[in-house]
Amino acid sequence: MTQRYDCRDAFEDTLRELAGQDARIVAIVNDSVGSSKLTQFKEQYPQRLVNVGIAEQNMIGVGAGLANGGLIPFVCGATPFLTGRALEQIKSDIAYSNTNVKLCGMSSGMAYGELGPTHHSIEDMAWLRAIANLTIIVPADSLETEQAVQTAAATVGPMFLRISRLPVPIVHTGDYRFEIGKAARLREGSDITLITNGVLVSCALEAAELLAARGIQARVLNMSTIRPLDREAVLAAASETGGIVTAEEHTIFGGLGSAVAEVTATTHPVPMRILGVPGTFAPTGPAAWLLQYFGLTAQGIFDAALELIGVKV
Repeated sequence: MTQRYDCRDAFEDTLRELAGQDARIVAIVNDSVGSSKLTQFKEQYPQRLVNVGIAEQNMIGVGAGLANGGLIPFVCGATPFLTGRALEQIKSDIAYSNTNVKLCGMSSGMAYGELGPTHHSIEDMAWLRAIANLTIIVPADSLETEQAVQTAAATVGPMFLRISRLPVPIVHTGDYRFEIGKAARLREGSDITLITNGVLVSCALEAAELLAARGIQARVLNMSTIRPLDREAVLAAASETGGIVTAEEHTIFGGLGSAVAEVTATTHPVPMRILGVPGTFAPTGPAAWLLQYFGLTAQGIFDAALELIGVKV
């Protein structure tokens, strides 16, 4: 059985390591030390973790203030509350002023399945992607999470990291190097392209295996940076393969699929299918069941790809 890893562990390990190298790195949480996996960080650097309590708007303001004081704050909290409650502060205090704050949305997508729609974060990429100056990154595995955190610490400017709590396998090879705005081509193919990120990258790779068994060669792109999007990779997929299927743990409105469609529609129109939550609130239930419910699985991606190119399932 393929081993799976919680990306929050890689996040915390990397942040502690970086904090040991750079005294400017601090963490800010909204009463979420445990869910952000920052217990060891707190023990090792108790003076460098600020817990503002359940006060997300204040948390963003504190992060902006610390950044203006020369520190590098990683502001961590459950994604629906970090982004939804504090959207105005993210826009005005961080993005508009181009402040060096790293927003870390934990347990994104439908990871809080049993807690229901109030805790699901399936709109965050849509409303954050509309804000100028904000880099948006959705790591696919623990290796990419580690490199994304390192890149965030070394890059001046506001950034949002979307970190899942659902265990995922390693999808990148050991020589992989994350780069902002650069998609990773994880599998070659000329018949169709599967574009995804986060927890669904491993599903896309499994779908590509299923398609190969049917004689269909699928290119697989991990589009871990949503903004800025890798337009060249999208255009290459549109011009070199017969169609594009996107899949995301997010509403189909305003996220990855929309970003890809914006490129193809204005440059090289191509048949597409956009998989995600279809404009509804997700029901309450385990996260794995919710992914299955919305067809966000290897089988669901496989079926969508066959339907797109006109092959009977």
